[in-house]
Formats: sequence, C-alpha cells, structure tokens
Amino acid sequence: MNAYRTEKDSLGECKVPEAVWYGIQTARAVDNFPISGRGPDADFVRAHVQIKLAAAKANCQPGWLDEQRRDAIVAACERILNGEFVDQFVVDRFQAGAGTSHNMNSNEVIANLANVALGGKRGEYAPVHPNDHVNMGQSTNDTIPTAIRLALLAKLPRLLTAVDDMAVEFERIAAREQDTVKSGRTHLQDAVPTTLGREFAAYAWTLRRTTQQLVQSRSLLCGIGLGGSAAGTGLNTSPDYVQRVVAELRVLTGEAIEPADLAAQMQSMFDMQALSAALRGLALELTRISNDLRLLASGPRTGLGEITLPAVQPGSSIMPGKVNPVMFEMLNQVCFQVLGQDAAVAWMTQAGQLELNVMMPALGSALFDAMDWLTHAIVAATEKNLRGLVVNRERCEWFIHDSVGLATLLNTRVGYARAAEIAKESERSGRPVREIVAQHGLMSEAEFNALVLEAAHGKG
Repeated sequence: MNAYRTEKDSLGECKVPEAVWYGIQTARAVDNFPISGRGPDADFVRAHVQIKLAAAKANCQPGWLDEQRRDAIVAACERILNGEFVDQFVVDRFQAGAGTSHNMNSNEVIANLANVALGGKRGEYAPVHPNDHVNMGQSTNDTIPTAIRLALLAKLPRLLTAVDDMAVEFERIAAREQDTVKSGRTHLQDAVPTTLGREFAAYAWTLRRTTQQLVQSRSLLCGIGLGGSAAGTGLNTSPDYVQRVVAELRVLTGEAIEPADLAAQMQSMFDMQALSAALRGLALELTRISNDLRLLASGPRTGLGEITLPAVQPGSSIMPGKVNPVMFEMLNQVCFQVLGQDAAVAWMTQAGQLELNVMMPALGSALFDAMDWLTHAIVAATEKNLRGLVVNRERCEWFIHDSVGLATLLNTRVGYARAAEIAKESERSGRPVREIVAQHGLMSEAEFNALVLEAAHGKG
C-alpha cells in the first residue's frame, strides 16, 4: 500500500505521498495540471535552485536568516545541484501563471531536505519553512524570470558550439573542394560557373553570422530583476539583498550577472524575445541550407547527385536500396518547430499585464525546447551526415559543361546578342557550348575550359 502524510496549507489539508520530498502545494499542482506530461527543464531546475542557494547566503545577516538555517538550505541546494533529488521536481510545464507551482516545488523540496538534515521530519517544516526561510525575500514573480534567464544562459554555449562545429565542417569541405567547378543555379535554372568550395564556404559564413545575434542576446539576459519581490519594489527583502544575491549568482553561474530594473524584468520579456528572434534567424538559415543539401544530393541518377550523404538507415519500406537524406529532413522538421515556438514566444511576450507577465512558464519552456532541439539536431546532422559527405566531382563536371549558362562567359568577348545565339544553339542541339564556340572559331575547347575555371574562381 502507498503511504501518505497529511499536510496543511491555507486551503486546508491534503495527502502527500510519504516517500516524496516535495509538499502539499506541489502535490496540489500535480493534481491540478496533468497537461503535457513533461516535467520542468533540467537547466531551469538547476537555475532555480542556484537562486535559492544564493538567496540563503544573501539573507544570512542579523535579524534575517540565521547561520544554521542558511547552512541547511545551502547544503540541500548543493545536493540537488550535484544531481540528487532531480526527480522531485514534478510540476507540469503548463501550470499556474508566473510559475508559483514550480517556485513552491523548489521551496518544499529544499525545506524538507534541510529539516531532515537537522533532525526534523518531512512535511513538518521546522525549523526551516518553505515560505519563511527558503523563499525569504523572494517571490515567484522575480525568481521564475531570473531562473529562465539563467537557464537560457546555460544553454547558449552548447548551441553556439554546435553551430560552430557545423560551420567548421562546412569550411573543411569548402577548402577541400575549392577547385571543384560546378554549375551555379539561380531560379533553379542553369547559371554561371562557381565552385562547390565557394558554395559551402558561404554556408559556413552565414552560420557564423547567425551566432553573432545569439551572442548579442547574452548581455541582455544577464540583466536580472531578482530582489524585486512581488512587484519590483523590493518588499520584504533584507538589507543590500540585490547586490548580495547578484554577487553570489555571478560565482555560481560564471556569468556577468547584474541587477537591471527590478520592475521591468518581471513585466518585460524583451530580452527573451530578442533571443527567440535570433533562434528564428538561425532556424531559417538552417532550413535553407538543409534544403540545398537535399537538392544537391537528390537522385542518385534522376536528380542532381552532386553530393552523396552518408547512409544512416534504409530509406523505404517498399523500395529496396533507397537511401534518403534523413538527417537534414530531421533538421528541417526541428527548424519548423522552432519557428512555431518563436511565434508562441511573441504572443506570450505581449501578453503581460501591468506588473507581471504570467505567461512565463510556457514562454520559458518554448525557448528551452527551441534551444535544446536546435542544439541536438545540429549536432546529429553534423556528426552523422555532414561528416562523411562525398562530392561527386565527375557529376559536377558533366553538369557544368552541359549547361547553356556557360554562354554568359562570352558576353565580354562577342556581346550579349551573339552569346544568346550560341546559348540557343546549345539548347537546341544538345551540344556543349565549348564545342559550338570551337566550331565557330571563337576559341579552342581548351581555351574555353580555362575560361570556365577562371570564371568559377571569380577571375573571368
């Protein structure tokens, strides 16, 4: 049989499973919000516990939090930060506005751990109380947005590393294929010569540019409103609490945390919207690049087939031997989901009223998902498909000399009108442009080949 303990809050009594470390308000939230089946984000849990630890140290001063309670709270937080009791954070991501349920989940777990360490019992909350001591000088309204910002800061380096690794791989391929001449394509039609190296170097450059906007969001996220308490006034906070708690968080996170306008940082989600916009930009560019790679790998015989992506699984349950570009199909899907999360963040950013944006739990979750999904998808696509990509140089060479777009190279030598006639003749006869120019005595095939190479390298 399941054993329960009875706890009491302002609404009355409620049974709480005896084995858990959380308490009555968490139990009510579990019952109230069986919505997504998803618990809180791991980085968010960690960030919120860091806040509780920092607050306990900041509040340890005469007339506020005594050393015994501080030490017990700090020890409990450190155990959680070291990986213990993470299964005790159980409130669904869609919960009470602003995140009161998660705030109390943290308060109760930390209080119970502290009390048991001091010889007390779970659920009795003496000598450490969830509200009076663990939550001292705090409110859901300032701890939750601060925890979201800290969690996003924790995720950002992982995403930046993933994008950088992909850019490095594009650069490596670009350097290897700098002399691989191929047909450029505009409007999905044959165009002037380029090189595969230039094509892939452009992908790398674009990815690095997207990270610049991501990096710029870092300083915005470092400005926190912790210490604002319920409405940004600092009500019920200990002397110099803001400066003390910020100093502690700098040490705990390694980030350049600084106090911002205490009221604004619980009203406005501007910094999170800026990050979301940067994620949207990255997702849009990754979508385009993924589509390009899928086109270049199409075939292998009836498509472009200029590159071959490593096979990671059979491509069809009915067509033997078929292989699909599944990693970049996956990356496309993730990017589309990220665009949806960005739209949700936009709606929730404007949905705050007066002193508080109560959409923070779902807003934070949307950003957590977007960052984690992008990070994991980029890593997987890079490791399983970009590395090991094979360039089919013979295919590239066949396409370039079969392209009527090569007639453009003749513009400065015979004029646009004459070059157009040669292009039409090539298209009508199916003969390569180089044969036609040689037949008309304009230049030899070898000279034309050299002209193609110069044009591909931007020297023509």
